[in-house]
This record gives sequence, C-alpha cells and structure tokens, in this order.
Amino acid sequence: MRFDFTARLAAAVTAATTIMAMGSAAAAAPSGGDGRPFLDPLHTVSTIASTVPDNGDLNPYGTVLIDKSVGDLRRGNVLVSNFNNAANQQGTGTTLVQVDPDGSASLFARIDPDHLPGPCPGGVGLTTALSVLPGGWVVVGSLPTADGTSDTAQAGCLIVLDRHGKVRETFSGHGINGPWDMTARSCGDRTDLFVTNVLNGTVAAGGDVVREGTVLRISLRTHDDRPPTRVDTTEIGSGFAEKTDPAALVIGPTGVGLKGSTLYVADTVDNRITAIPDALTRDDSAGTGDVVTTDDNLNGPLGLAITPKGDILTVNSGDGNIVETTRRGEQVAVRTLDSSGTPPGAGALFGLAVAAKPDRVYFVDDATNTLNLLSRP
Repeated sequence: MRFDFTARLAAAVTAATTIMAMGSAAAAAPSGGDGRPFLDPLHTVSTIASTVPDNGDLNPYGTVLIDKSVGDLRRGNVLVSNFNNAANQQGTGTTLVQVDPDGSASLFARIDPDHLPGPCPGGVGLTTALSVLPGGWVVVGSLPTADGTSDTAQAGCLIVLDRHGKVRETFSGHGINGPWDMTARSCGDRTDLFVTNVLNGTVAAGGDVVREGTVLRISLRTHDDRPPTRVDTTEIGSGFAEKTDPAALVIGPTGVGLKGSTLYVADTVDNRITAIPDALTRDDSAGTGDVVTTDDNLNGPLGLAITPKGDILTVNSGDGNIVETTRRGEQVAVRTLDSSGTPPGAGALFGLAVAAKPDRVYFVDDATNTLNLLSRP
C-alpha cells in the first residue's frame, strides 16, 4: 500500500528532470577499470522481505549491510530502521529489523523512548542515519515527533545499541539537530560518523526553505565491551537547503558516502550531489562543498552509496530511479527501482546498501514496506 506522504514528497521537490530510458546512460562514459558502470549488468528488481515487525512499524528508512557476525548480528544480513509507527505517524518508529537475503526477517531491537540511558530531545523516531561499527555497535539517528507532524519535531539524538540490540547510550547536542542520514569510517579504535542534520531553523520557517542544513563529523573512540565515547564534533558542511513539509515531514541533505577523504552529499532540495573535500581531517566548514552533478537524471536524490570502484549511487524521490554518477560528475547509468504510484516511485526510496561479488544493491521501498534487491537477471 502506498501512503499519501510518499506521493506528495515529489511535489515538494521542485527540480525538474529528464528521465533516461532504463540503462540508456550506460554508454555515456566509462566507469572503473572494466569500462562499465556498476549498474550496467543489474536489471532485475526483486522483493526480499517485509520490514514490518510485530508492532506494525512502517516506513523503512536506514539500510546497512552487516559485514561481520557478532552477537545477534549476522554477516550478509541487512539491518533496517523504521521511521513511522503502526498508525503511520512519521518520527515515531522505534524498531530495527534484521533481514536475511533468504527472505526471513527478525526484530533486532525495539527502543523504548521512556527508558533511554541518556538525553534524546523529543524521544524516538528512527531515521535513515544507520551504521554498524566494529564490535557490533549499532548507531541509529532519531528525529522524533509527538504526533507525526513537523510542528512537533525535535532535535533528537544518535542512539547506540550493542550487538544484542540493547540501547547503551545516546549522543545529543553539539550540533545534532534532526540527524537524517549517516555514514561511518573506522580505523583502529577511532570511528568518524558523518551525519546530516535537517532541523536547523526548519520548524520555525513554517515550510519556507532555509539554508541551515549541516554535516557533522563526530569522532568516537571505540572499546571492546564498553560503548564508544565521543571525542569531538566538527561541523564540516553547512548552508544546505532544507524545509519542513506536511507530507514528507522534512526535506534536506540526505544521503552521504565517503570515498578516500571526500564526502559526497545528496543535496535533495537543490537536486544535486556535492562533495566536501578533506572530510576526515578538516577543522572548518566547507559550506555545501563542490558541485559534482546536478539536474539531468537527478530528481530529488535521497539515499546515497558508493560502489566498490568509487562511483556514486543515488535514489530519486521524484521518479523511483537509481542513478550512477562518476566522481567527475558524469551520470553514466539509470535503473528504475519503483515504477508504481503517481508519479512513479514518489518518495518511496531512502536507504540503500551496495554489495559485491556478486554486485548487487539492497534498497528499501517505504511505499510497500519491503527490503528489495537490484541484481543480475
């Protein structure tokens, strides 16, 4: 069943697009050593499993591939966070579901907003911000509401769970204000979280566009059996366009992906991908960064992931397509992931995760509340 807010999100994103026929961009430019885009051989879309747990939570957002078995996490499975409750109120979802590629799904965690170990202003509404750190520590963003509307949205926090799905700590304040999406890089006992924030000034603006969206680098020190500790927080991106919306709750900088020292950002409102240089080391804001690509096949990009060869994958809120872009800004391939709805795929695609050998892309569809797979025929 498609929910009303997904159809209306496309109308809230004003950028126009020229949609290529599926795969017609593949010959536009080589991508990687074999001269083919990552998406080139991927043509089959299939449904793996429902992401709705027993409590009825809806609207899957965050998607991360588990690369090591530890605790209750299983290598090769996909972890998914839900943003809505059973009544379809946005910013009230409290569950994380673990999905096996064989089609089985199980509850990893249900977070009680009344029993958190630290502050999380507003409570729990799990977003696309989702990462699994070494040792099986799971970090998920919360942008909570009291009633599913942007008028009651509050700053939220990052929630840290252990390998068994038990909440162990929260990170709030220091610039965390509506954490919307996230990626992570770990090296030794250090992990850097790169988090987009979409509530700076948006509620007060009452639906008008404000340019106060940020990207934070939150540096953590990881430990074996104790939760990670926050070392420092640096604002490395700022000035991104964002707005509240009665259907989409909020629209702002969404997907992020790191390649080398550059962080790529899906700038949803301005319909483009930007790049923040020196993201691992910079001690100041790069603003919105350098424009990588804009318009053409982009149509309100939401989720973002990096392929093994370094290309950028984004999913559109406006037409249900996934677009592959090189780091030089060439859009080299397009596939349709969701052709249902009016317009097709409107607002249904958020988190995605890339796997290799064989190459494939896992993605959530919040119109059908499922985890899906783009793969070879």
